[in-house]
Amino acid sequence: MAEVIVALDFEGGSEALALVDRLDGLEWAKVGSILFLGEGPRLIGELKERGLSVFLDLKWHDIPSTVAGAAKAAAALGVDMATVHALGGTEMMSAAVEAKGEMKLVAVTVLTSHDEASFAGAVGVGSPGGVLGEVERMAALAVRAGVDGVVCSACEARAVVSALPGHPLIVVPGVRLAGDASGDQKRVADPGSASRAGATHLVVGRSITRSEDPQKALLAVRAELEK
Repeated sequence: MAEVIVALDFEGGSEALALVDRLDGLEWAKVGSILFLGEGPRLIGELKERGLSVFLDLKWHDIPSTVAGAAKAAAALGVDMATVHALGGTEMMSAAVEAKGEMKLVAVTVLTSHDEASFAGAVGVGSPGGVLGEVERMAALAVRAGVDGVVCSACEARAVVSALPGHPLIVVPGVRLAGDASGDQKRVADPGSASRAGATHLVVGRSITRSEDPQKALLAVRAELEK
């Protein structure tokens, strides 16, 4: 069964920790750019003290030495899994792999906020296989570089699982409970669909964090995974 990562998409640490303390049985928490810039390494330590696994989602995309240094620093903080962006290329990803120690490293392929048109506009040319083809291409590149898995939407997860050797981690963001607004995400799915597509980890944010009853929402996500 896929593991649930709750995205702590808050500006402040006190708000993030207040939510964490309301979620019985929470195992994973995601810290993204806004929260990490506001609270820094201290928050990672507080989450670890609560017994949580931490997914640091900063999508590193820089020269190889810089990304390797970032991976080493994150591992030293006790981060359990972190992201690089596959667009950084093989050399960058390989450098991060060499520096990461026991920390898991997953490569972001195409952001879930893109549809076919916006992705073509961002890269300046349409991929022959569209978003799916580009996700498959970058996923294969990432695994050859030695990363532990990839980040993709549920729309591509099944194809990525079939195309990649071994059993890489498949982290799927943009997961929503039925009836929840998709917001600025274009390629979204419900928890059950994402899990059946092959996700090993589901990143769930607004369906839980903006719910009137976050604990009930978390249980609803898990219930879908058990069907």
